[in-house]
Amino acid sequence: MNYQYSFEKLEVWQNAQKFVVLIYNITSKFPNEEKYGLVSQMRKASVSISSNIAEGSSRHSLKDQIRFTEIAYGSALETYCQLKISLALLFLSEIEFQEANILLKEITNKLNALKNSQQKRLHEQTNNQINK
Repeated sequence: MNYQYSFEKLEVWQNAQKFVVLIYNITSKFPNEEKYGLVSQMRKASVSISSNIAEGSSRHSLKDQIRFTEIAYGSALETYCQLKISLALLFLSEIEFQEANILLKEITNKLNALKNSQQKRLHEQTNNQINK
Protein backbone atom coordinates (compact mmCIF):
# COMPACT_ATOMS: atom_id res chain seq x y z
CA MET A 1 0.00 0.00 0.00
CA ASN A 2 1.38 3.40 -1.00
CA TYR A 3 1.29 6.08 1.67
CA GLN A 4 0.28 9.51 0.47
CA TYR A 5 0.96 12.75 2.31
CA SER A 6 -2.01 15.09 2.63
CA PHE A 7 -0.50 17.69 0.28
CA GLU A 8 -0.19 15.07 -2.48
CA LYS A 9 -3.99 14.91 -2.59
CA LEU A 10 -4.23 18.64 -3.34
CA GLU A 11 -4.95 19.40 -6.98
CA VAL A 12 -2.82 22.53 -6.74
CA TRP A 13 0.21 20.47 -5.67
CA GLN A 14 -0.41 17.94 -8.46
CA ASN A 15 -0.64 20.76 -11.01
CA ALA A 16 2.51 22.35 -9.59
CA GLN A 17 4.33 19.06 -10.14
CA LYS A 18 3.16 18.98 -13.77
CA PHE A 19 4.31 22.58 -14.11
CA VAL A 20 7.84 21.69 -12.93
CA VAL A 21 8.09 18.99 -15.59
CA LEU A 22 6.83 21.43 -18.22
CA ILE A 23 9.38 24.07 -17.17
CA TYR A 24 12.22 21.53 -17.24
CA ASN A 25 11.16 20.44 -20.74
CA ILE A 26 10.87 24.02 -22.00
CA THR A 27 14.18 25.16 -20.50
CA SER A 28 16.06 22.12 -21.81
CA LYS A 29 15.92 23.84 -25.23
CA PHE A 30 17.31 27.17 -24.02
CA PRO A 31 20.77 28.32 -25.12
CA ASN A 32 23.68 26.84 -23.14
CA GLU A 33 24.76 30.27 -21.94
CA GLU A 34 21.45 30.50 -20.02
CA LYS A 35 22.19 27.35 -17.99
CA TYR A 36 23.16 29.43 -14.93
CA GLY A 37 20.80 32.29 -15.78
CA LEU A 38 17.18 31.92 -16.73
CA VAL A 39 17.24 28.11 -16.83
CA SER A 40 18.43 27.85 -13.23
CA GLN A 41 16.10 30.60 -11.99
CA MET A 42 13.02 29.21 -13.73
CA ARG A 43 13.65 25.70 -12.52
CA LYS A 44 14.22 26.81 -8.93
CA ALA A 45 11.14 29.05 -8.92
CA SER A 46 8.91 26.35 -10.41
CA VAL A 47 10.16 23.74 -7.92
CA SER A 48 9.56 26.24 -5.12
CA ILE A 49 5.82 26.29 -5.86
CA SER A 50 5.15 22.65 -5.00
CA SER A 51 7.85 22.59 -2.32
CA ASN A 52 6.24 25.43 -0.39
CA ILE A 53 2.80 23.85 -0.67
CA ALA A 54 4.27 20.68 0.83
CA GLU A 55 6.21 22.49 3.54
CA GLY A 56 3.21 24.61 4.48
CA SER A 57 1.08 21.53 4.92
CA SER A 58 3.46 20.32 7.62
CA ARG A 59 2.92 23.41 9.75
CA HIS A 60 0.46 23.29 12.61
CA SER A 61 -0.07 27.03 12.72
CA LEU A 62 -2.55 28.36 10.17
CA LYS A 63 -0.51 31.57 10.00
CA ASP A 64 2.50 29.51 8.92
CA GLN A 65 0.42 27.59 6.39
CA ILE A 66 -0.80 30.87 4.91
CA ARG A 67 2.76 32.21 4.74
CA PHE A 68 3.96 29.18 2.78
CA THR A 69 0.97 29.41 0.44
CA GLU A 70 1.89 33.06 -0.18
CA ILE A 71 5.51 32.06 -0.87
CA ALA A 72 4.29 29.45 -3.37
CA TYR A 73 2.16 32.13 -5.06
CA GLY A 74 5.17 34.46 -5.22
CA SER A 75 7.24 31.72 -6.84
CA ALA A 76 4.48 31.21 -9.41
CA LEU A 77 4.53 34.90 -10.32
CA GLU A 78 8.33 34.84 -10.42
CA THR A 79 8.18 31.99 -12.93
CA TYR A 80 5.56 33.87 -14.97
CA CYS A 81 7.88 36.89 -15.18
CA GLN A 82 10.74 34.66 -16.30
CA LEU A 83 8.51 33.04 -18.93
CA LYS A 84 7.65 36.51 -20.28
CA ILE A 85 11.36 37.39 -20.46
CA SER A 86 12.11 34.09 -22.19
CA LEU A 87 9.35 34.76 -24.71
CA ALA A 88 10.72 38.25 -25.44
CA LEU A 89 14.19 36.76 -25.95
CA LEU A 90 12.68 34.11 -28.28
CA PHE A 91 13.91 31.26 -26.08
CA LEU A 92 10.44 29.71 -26.22
CA SER A 93 7.55 29.84 -28.65
CA GLU A 94 4.21 31.57 -28.13
CA ILE A 95 2.60 28.12 -27.97
CA GLU A 96 4.99 26.98 -25.21
CA PHE A 97 4.36 30.22 -23.34
CA GLN A 98 0.58 29.80 -23.59
CA GLU A 99 0.74 26.16 -22.46
CA ALA A 100 2.77 27.14 -19.40
CA ASN A 101 0.62 30.20 -18.72
CA ILE A 102 -2.65 28.23 -18.81
CA LEU A 103 -1.33 25.77 -16.21
CA LEU A 104 0.17 28.61 -14.16
CA LYS A 105 -3.16 30.49 -14.10
CA GLU A 106 -4.84 27.33 -12.82
CA ILE A 107 -2.17 27.00 -10.12
CA THR A 108 -2.42 30.63 -9.00
CA ASN A 109 -6.23 30.42 -8.89
CA LYS A 110 -6.03 27.30 -6.73
CA LEU A 111 -3.38 28.89 -4.50
CA ASN A 112 -5.69 31.85 -3.98
CA ALA A 113 -8.54 29.48 -3.09
CA LEU A 114 -6.27 27.57 -0.69
CA LYS A 115 -5.15 30.81 0.97
CA ASN A 116 -8.76 32.01 1.30
CA SER A 117 -9.71 28.69 2.90
CA GLN A 118 -6.77 28.91 5.30
CA GLN A 119 -7.63 32.50 6.21
CA LYS A 120 -11.27 31.56 6.81
CA ARG A 121 -10.20 28.72 9.13
CA LEU A 122 -7.82 31.07 10.94
CA HIS A 123 -10.60 33.63 11.38
CA GLU A 124 -12.95 30.93 12.72
CA GLN A 125 -10.23 29.63 15.03
CA THR A 126 -9.57 33.14 16.35
CA ASN A 127 -13.31 33.76 16.91
CA ASN A 128 -13.65 30.45 18.74
CA GLN A 129 -10.77 31.36 21.06
CA ILE A 130 -12.29 34.78 21.76
CA ASN A 131 -15.71 33.27 22.49
CA LYS A 132 -14.35 30.75 25.02
